[in-house]
Amino acid sequence: MLAVGLVFVLVGLFGAAVGAARLARQQARVAADFGALAGAGQVLDGDVAACARAGEVTRANGGRLVACRLDGLDVLITAQVEVSPLPGLRRTATVTARAGPVRG
Repeated sequence: MLAVGLVFVLVGLFGAAVGAARLARQQARVAADFGALAGAGQVLDGDVAACARAGEVTRANGGRLVACRLDGLDVLITAQVEVSPLPGLRRTATVTARAGPVRG
């Protein structure tokens, strides 16, 4: 009976770790998307202003700006979110997003 209970606890911990990793990935995606959109709004002011604004919005959404560059009128940023689903286990979700004017 004790072994069955331990299996249930381990499965529950594994499920919680997977859920936390998925949540971190989604949070990184949101932070990167919003950061890129904010940076694209400042692209005419130059790369320093665009990347500064992208960093502010990325941090406000729980992420950390890792990279930012301009490609013409597009802003490309990379955001990271770290999660610690279990004690001693640390994972990092990294997402890249692009925002700019509509083409076509």
